[in-house]
Amino acid sequence: MDLIWIPLAGGTLAMFAVALLAWSIDKEPTGTPQMLEIAGYIQEGVKAFIKRQYGTITIFTALMIIPLVIFFKDIRVVLAFIFGASLSLLAAYVGLRVAVKANVRTANAAGISSTKAFTLAFKGGAVMGLSVVGLSLLGVTLLIWLYQDPNLIIAFGFGASLTALFAQLGGGIFTKAADMAADLVGKIENRIREDDPRNPAVIADQVGDNVGDCAGRGSDLFESISDDYITSMILGTILLSQLGVNALMFPLVLGASGVLATILGVLVIIVLRKTKPIMSFNIGLFTTTIFCILGAFLSVTALLHDVTVFYAVVSGLVASLAVCLVVQYYTGVNGGPVRRMAESSERGAAINIITGLSYAFQSPFLPFLVVLAVILFSYFITNGSLYGIVAANLGTDLAIGIIMSSDTFGPITDNAAGIAEMSGVRVQNGGALEELDAMGNTTKAYTKAFATASATVSTIVIFTTYGEIVQFQSISLSLLSPVILIGLLLGAAFPFLFSSLAIGATGKNAYRMVDEVRRQLRENPAIIQGKAKPDYARCVDIGTRKALVGMIAPGMLAVVAPIAVGLLLGKYALGAMLLGGLATSALLSPFFTFSGGMWDNAKKYVERQFWMKGTPTHTAAVIGDTVGDPLKDVAGPSLNIFMKLTNMTALLMTPILLLL
Repeated sequence: MDLIWIPLAGGTLAMFAVALLAWSIDKEPTGTPQMLEIAGYIQEGVKAFIKRQYGTITIFTALMIIPLVIFFKDIRVVLAFIFGASLSLLAAYVGLRVAVKANVRTANAAGISSTKAFTLAFKGGAVMGLSVVGLSLLGVTLLIWLYQDPNLIIAFGFGASLTALFAQLGGGIFTKAADMAADLVGKIENRIREDDPRNPAVIADQVGDNVGDCAGRGSDLFESISDDYITSMILGTILLSQLGVNALMFPLVLGASGVLATILGVLVIIVLRKTKPIMSFNIGLFTTTIFCILGAFLSVTALLHDVTVFYAVVSGLVASLAVCLVVQYYTGVNGGPVRRMAESSERGAAINIITGLSYAFQSPFLPFLVVLAVILFSYFITNGSLYGIVAANLGTDLAIGIIMSSDTFGPITDNAAGIAEMSGVRVQNGGALEELDAMGNTTKAYTKAFATASATVSTIVIFTTYGEIVQFQSISLSLLSPVILIGLLLGAAFPFLFSSLAIGATGKNAYRMVDEVRRQLRENPAIIQGKAKPDYARCVDIGTRKALVGMIAPGMLAVVAPIAVGLLLGKYALGAMLLGGLATSALLSPFFTFSGGMWDNAKKYVERQFWMKGTPTHTAAVIGDTVGDPLKDVAGPSLNIFMKLTNMTALLMTPILLLL
């Protein structure tokens, strides 16, 4: 393993860049005492939530150690599981801490210029992006260096996926319950803005942006790229055994090139701080893409000596970026679907929702075609090799760092706008912050669509790895077999049950939050008069407790379902279950994500084109947005992790299943 120093150096360089970015953010001025006060509320809420959420996740992680010890009897597997779970939470925590520091500084910088505020917010986002790719690369590389066997580090990916699902579910349930309460009671019932300091749920809403969009999505993409490294190494040793250690090291060397390309892209964006924000971001994304392609070419030619694999890698990278076009069409504020949904609001909430559903049902089709096209292209361009699909999957991961940076940029600017509003400086900073907030909404929507496309290809590769290990290709399986049919249909049904549990938990949390906001405004009329401060901490506490309870059932389903099917019906029925779950999840996830994004931007279109506060049209648009909230930020992103976690659980179980 002479090349092990390359991914180790790449991961270390990423974390060094994280330290520099965090230092540069910390030295920026924080603004007025009023801004610091509001930011303090948000920071305290984030600390309270993360402390309790991470404590709950730690308990479940500790409980999982018991069956791992019993069934595997190998301390290396247990340590890999703990390491993966810990690094997943650490990557999210590092990015989250810097994000809550960057929000108030961005709000203050907006008073100078939108470009300065953009640069500061993007630095905060880059901390999360580089933490995710850097720690993932370091973690997997260190384990393969120590263990010398990729099969022993499957537990690393399982641990990362398990904690990521709980982090995404808990954060999503919390943030959307707060968002819905702030909208329904604030905008509709009391006709005040969402970020009005008189709204008791407003701090919980700001806290939710961080724990859901930052920490949750960070854990999601950490486990995604980690799972891909592991499965690619396993399949490399099977499909490219003649290349020896080169096949094992290729995914990690390729990942290191992606990390370097991300650092260069972030540097370009920072250097071009006098350019318009959207132009600066596009140039940075283009720079990252070019260097990713160059790194892929060098990695393939040096280690695999097969240019067709390079074509497959590039196809995955291009496909992940091409999803942006679909996002812009369906969720763009000025796009046709959003404008028609906004117009439908004039006829009431029911027509708004029906119109949104009609677009939501068609929205997964084009991204799904892109994924299928990449799979076919990568398979045939490599002369019918399954490794072509593996390479395409690695290609989708190359830009994760810059994509995650742009995603975390969104919550930072959203928080900045809220801080400016609540501290009374929105008038002087408002124009710059509205511009950045709109851009942040676009980048968040893009990241969700990117995560779905990447997760679909990742799950296909994990499923392929499982199939290779249990040797699907060596037997003749009939689709008419009752065991196979049952497994397939169960797999197709589980994502619906999972989505029901996740959305239901959000709804229960939301109505408790709504009741609390109504109670405060009813019992203390001075709040709505602006003469008394609401009890922000009470809303944060309610949201935290109920979110942590609500995440348990759907989270456990992802682990229990494959274990039960595998032990009761066997390894082939489990394979059928994984395939059914993949097919359903790959369509349900973008359906949820796109629909919520469209309803959100339809509301924004109504509010920006003509502010009709208190009218039936505005009420209909807000109701549509609240319907879409748990879809786009709870069920949709969580399904991406659900389909990967079920497959990673099955992959972890293969030594046991092969003995049955």
